[in-house]
Amino acid sequence: MNGAAPLVALLQEVVPGVAFEPVASIDLQETVYVQRDDIPTLARALRDNPALKFDLLAELTAVDFWPREPRFEVVYTLVATEHLKRLRVKVRLHGSDAHLESVTSVWPAANWLEREVWDLFGIAFDEHPDPRRLLMPEDWEGHPLRRDYPVQIKLPVRTGSALQVTEEEFRANVEKDRLTRSPKS
Repeated sequence: MNGAAPLVALLQEVVPGVAFEPVASIDLQETVYVQRDDIPTLARALRDNPALKFDLLAELTAVDFWPREPRFEVVYTLVATEHLKRLRVKVRLHGSDAHLESVTSVWPAANWLEREVWDLFGIAFDEHPDPRRLLMPEDWEGHPLRRDYPVQIKLPVRTGSALQVTEEEFRANVEKDRLTRSPKS
C-alpha cells in the first residue's frame, strides 16, 4: 500500500474532488477504489494529465461477491505506456443498482469490454454506444457469471437427429479404427 501513496497523492492533486481509497494488492500493482460517479472525471484526468497519461485500458472486468453488498466490483486495469506504469481502479456497485458511466469516449477499447461485462454480469454502462449482448445469444435470459445464476441447464433430449453415416459406413469405420489401433506383431 505504501507504493501507491505517491500515486494517490498525485491523483488527489490532479482530481481534488475525487476520494481515493488505496488498497493493498497481492501482485503489488497500485490499486485504488473510487466512487461510481467519479469515473467519468477520473478517466479523463488519467488519460489527459501529462503527469499520468494512462493512455491504454488493458482490462475491464467485474467480480460478483454475492450475497455480500456491495455485490459487484468493476475493475479497470490501466497502462501509461510513456511512463511504464500500471494502475488498477475498482468501483463497488450494489446489486440492485449495478450501473455506471461508460468510458468508451475516453478509451475506445472499453466498447467490447463493457459489452462483455454487461453480457456476463448484467452491469449496465450508461451512454454505451452499442449496448448489445456480445457472447450470449440475444434471447438469452440472465447473466451467466453472476454467482446466483443457475448452474444446471436442462435441455430436451434430442433423439430425432439423423445419423451422418449409414450403418454399414459406421461398422466399416469402427473396423478400420480397430485395425489401426491393434498392436502389430
